[in-house]
Amino acid sequence: GPPRIADKVIHRQSVRLGRTIKLLCPVEGDPPPLTMWMKDGRTIHSGWTRFRILQQGLKIKEVESEDAGTYICKATNGFGSTNVNYTLIVIDDASSGKDSQVPEGSNGEYEDHSGKQWARPRFTQPAKMRRRVIARPVGSSIRLKCVASGNPRPDITWLKDNKPLTPQEIGENKKKKWTLNLKNLKPEDSGKYTCRVFNKVGEINATYKVEVIQRTRSKPILTGTHPVNTTVDYGGTTSFQCKVRSDVKPVIQWLKRVEYGTESKYNSTIDVGGQKFVVLPTGEVWSRPDGSYLNKLMITRAKEEDAGMYICLGANTMGYSFRSAFLTVLPDPKPPSAPVPPSSASSLPWPVIIGIPAGAVFIFGTILLWLCQSKKKPCSPPAAAPAHRPPPRDRICVPQLPDKDCISSINYEEYVAQQQHLLSQGPALAPAMASKMYPKIYTDIHTH
Repeated sequence: GPPRIADKVIHRQSVRLGRTIKLLCPVEGDPPPLTMWMKDGRTIHSGWTRFRILQQGLKIKEVESEDAGTYICKATNGFGSTNVNYTLIVIDDASSGKDSQVPEGSNGEYEDHSGKQWARPRFTQPAKMRRRVIARPVGSSIRLKCVASGNPRPDITWLKDNKPLTPQEIGENKKKKWTLNLKNLKPEDSGKYTCRVFNKVGEINATYKVEVIQRTRSKPILTGTHPVNTTVDYGGTTSFQCKVRSDVKPVIQWLKRVEYGTESKYNSTIDVGGQKFVVLPTGEVWSRPDGSYLNKLMITRAKEEDAGMYICLGANTMGYSFRSAFLTVLPDPKPPSAPVPPSSASSLPWPVIIGIPAGAVFIFGTILLWLCQSKKKPCSPPAAAPAHRPPPRDRICVPQLPDKDCISSINYEEYVAQQQHLLSQGPALAPAMASKMYPKIYTDIHTH
């Protein structure tokens, strides 16, 4: 069934500035669910250096004030999904002593004079506070929101790099005191802007990192060492990654070199550095907290044709930069056996190979015998008699006992009839004739 929460969850978590905290995701299901984490609507990924997604939950190291916000663990399997929500509050040690000034009612609860229960401040529009790292070019404008509620009604102060902003910098429009407007940005406006919202019960804060980018009118720059050469097992999964720095959001594209002579296999190719490449599908481009951009290329179920040169190409309106890496796919440990083409010499069984010539000889001999019979001649002259034939005796052509050489005057049926007549003459003639008749018949049959 769908994932379910297996343990009690404390949805409000607090941590001191600079400490480490771990948010648990106690979900279970069958099949086991896959989990992902989001902060203020943004997906947490490997580009968030201080954040680490573990099997049990999310670990945040060296907590900063901008880490405060709403966290969601989303667990999904084939039957559905469920969410575990957290509100993280980052406590600054500088404000830890304010609680001692809060009056306490007789029942142990914080109350005002009207008897209404007091409440700590809370942000009422977290969806508008999702993006905490903001990059803008020189001359543009930006608005930072920290709308909050509480009882008593909280106040707000703005700081830049932990120093309070002057009223002139904040502006005098009290109706928009929850929003900080920064207009006509200059490079010196870059920094960390923190809103501190407080009342008699407590305090919350949120920090925005603003980076004002000077328009350098330069092409993107690939930072770090990625992509790097990679080796993967046959059927395995691997990835290339690419980090790009640009004053505006770049286009990051992955290309694979086309081997010479195989261009016709692809619908279209492009030329980079004098070589042909095919454009690969590209995933989402992630904005990193340091202002750079990250993109990954996943290669699943690697095959031999996946091996080769890959290029990460970063481009903006001013140009492009690229860097290459090679993928090596190890051979399949169990390659499929190639079908052996049938050989002409072994395509027929041995009985057929032997039988065909024997049958041809038999047919030829039958035709030859038939020709001999039809011409009424002896099949072979006496001089051509085989060497193993017994020496000829004095042979007399007796009408009652015709031998094979004398058979030319009668046909075969008459010959058989005469043999039957001689055998019926009785014992007087039969013994005398038998000694001459049977050797002759045997010799003639053997010869033919």
